[in-house]
Amino acid sequence: MTLYRCECGQQEKEVSKAKIIYKNGSWVANVMCDCNKHMTSEPVDGMPTLIRTEASLNKNDKLWSKAKERLTGEQSYKSLKNK
Repeated sequence: MTLYRCECGQQEKEVSKAKIIYKNGSWVANVMCDCNKHMTSEPVDGMPTLIRTEASLNKNDKLWSKAKERLTGEQSYKSLKNK
């Protein structure tokens, strides 16, 4: 749960889910105070990191780097230049 506070200082709410919306040129949580202002929060933790260590993922990384080299690397530039 995240603790949201209003600028007016009168209200605090603990919210487990909040929708992020774009309003008046900035991104805000759709958590409203009684004074009709959007409430803000301070992040306690950063984004979670997922580390996957399966052996099959290493093979895919190698395949992707080879494909990327073929499409954007020096080798494809030389082959296009010679044509």
